[in-house]
Amino acid sequence: MPIRSMLAVILAAALAAPAGALAQKYPAKPVRLVLPFTAASAVDVLARLYAQKMSETWGQQVLVDNRTGAAGIIGMEAIARAAPDGYTLGMGNAATLALNPHLYQKLPYDVTRDYVPILQAAVIRNCLVVHPSLPAKSVKELVALAKARPGQLNYASGGVGSAQHVPMEMLKSLAGINIVHVPYKGLTPAFNDVLAGEMHMIIPGLVSALPFHKTGRLRIIATTGATRTGVTPEIPTIAQAGVAGYEFDSWTGFIAPAGTPPVIVSQLHGELARISKLPDIRERLTAMGFDVVGGTPDAFSAVIKDNNARLGKVIRDAGIKAE
Repeated sequence: MPIRSMLAVILAAALAAPAGALAQKYPAKPVRLVLPFTAASAVDVLARLYAQKMSETWGQQVLVDNRTGAAGIIGMEAIARAAPDGYTLGMGNAATLALNPHLYQKLPYDVTRDYVPILQAAVIRNCLVVHPSLPAKSVKELVALAKARPGQLNYASGGVGSAQHVPMEMLKSLAGINIVHVPYKGLTPAFNDVLAGEMHMIIPGLVSALPFHKTGRLRIIATTGATRTGVTPEIPTIAQAGVAGYEFDSWTGFIAPAGTPPVIVSQLHGELARISKLPDIRERLTAMGFDVVGGTPDAFSAVIKDNNARLGKVIRDAGIKAE
């Protein structure tokens, strides 16, 4: 081989080595998965299922680190400030990635600048629930009742800016109705007061409301997503029930600090996508009320961008500010 050709081959190999070596060696030590969510929550259980599978595949432990508090802000800041080397991953959701940027004037993180989306893990279906004492068996009847009695109906939420508050304000805006918001310090007491008939309605997770719907203690009149769910195919979405343009789902997904090498992001996505397709994972998550998503980093990025645009408008129009 001529000297010039040999030098060219050596140079090409040298240039390719860093990326190849990085992918081959990763992970060479334990990986930290930061969650802005409490231990034993639904998303925490999801994260630990994925962490266990990743640990088994890599032969390196994936350690779940619950960084809770301040509406997820503490955990999101920890992810943003971590070294972008693939050894700190995180999970974000609709609240931390799409609601918080519009609820707080100042955040210690920027959704578009500080993170690399990897994979949308799952969607949690929500539903519109009323107490059986309310004479409304459909969204159409509820809207008519609210228009006939403006300001006399109420709804409970887990707090200002919560995942029950914002979707109900979206419904009020799109349907042109006036229903009074009663914020609680958490979803559980809010849900319990609807169950007791102290409050008229709420938008909770579908799985938590379904047992009470089946026994007649609560009435699910619609689901909140773009399509009907496989669990309740007989129940229409709010949009299908007559409120055009309505769509709200809770979702969660994996992210990494901005600057994480593309080769590492690609390897992470491949492993997470593989786990998302495993029958035992899908079965466990479906039983918990998740719809497993998967998809590409670009698809997850598009979800975050779309939710920011739609939900940001709802928050601004309703004048919602975090307390």
